[in-house]
Amino acid sequence: MIKNRSIASIDDISEDEMIEVFDVTERMLSALESQKRLTSMAGKIMATLFFEPSTRTRLSFESAMNRLGGGVIGFSDVKSSSVSKGETLADTVRMAESYSDIIVIRHPLEGAARLASKFTARPIVNAGDGSGQHPTQTLLDLFTIKKEIGRLDNLDITLVGDLKYGRTVHSLLLALARLDATVHLVSPPSLRIPHHVISAVKDKIDITEFDDLSRVIRDTDVLYVTRIQKERFPDTEEYQKLIGSYSIDSGTVSMMKKDSIIMHPLPRVDEIKPEVDTLPQAKYFRQAFYGVPVRMALITLLLGGDL
Repeated sequence: MIKNRSIASIDDISEDEMIEVFDVTERMLSALESQKRLTSMAGKIMATLFFEPSTRTRLSFESAMNRLGGGVIGFSDVKSSSVSKGETLADTVRMAESYSDIIVIRHPLEGAARLASKFTARPIVNAGDGSGQHPTQTLLDLFTIKKEIGRLDNLDITLVGDLKYGRTVHSLLLALARLDATVHLVSPPSLRIPHHVISAVKDKIDITEFDDLSRVIRDTDVLYVTRIQKERFPDTEEYQKLIGSYSIDSGTVSMMKKDSIIMHPLPRVDEIKPEVDTLPQAKYFRQAFYGVPVRMALITLLLGGDL
């Protein structure tokens, strides 16, 4: 059980615990689809501390807590918080602890969520720490694959785009290392996945690196596309050189298997053309929707709510 635990990394959740999260997610999904009113988190409050901009992650966490009958406090702009006055992360977390039962944090610095967990007895959930990890995104990514393909084992998965700064793929790759998957990493040479991430999984999973998507697209079951992370680049000129390195259009999709799927953590810029949105392989908006039941399940398990 993950009750009262902090989730700073996908490694904080075992395989058995993932299965439990997905089982509860199915129940939450059924409740959402039947418009059943849930009250398991009545009287509970979630604090959302977003030191970086977010749309899907913040709104889906808040939607999840509201749909469970709980309340939400927090900030989505540091300018409206005491952080703008120089308040430390430790003090901000201690303040949030006094007002809430669970704390969700997004921060530009890698390791911030793990650090925050040292200052509170409340469960801390990492909603993205710089170019580090995004564990709840990984949970909803895996749930999407499970729902849309029907299995999580024996898959050919291609991760394409910004693999250096894209925290979603770092967490996802760590999770895929526990599954029987073949993984292709496709990126410009300067945006290859960090060595420490590769080192953590290289003995557990079959990985190949390419800069040409056409070499692997025909065998791919799951095409996971990421945007070039402009906000992480120290040099804007380098970003301008790399934007548009990969662009998925209907021609790309025509080379894919009929039952393959395309995923994206969103937001997108130009890496998936709008013409792809209506094709049967496009699952990224469904993927975003799954964020609500997955986070409903996680909140319930962390706070020991009724199932």
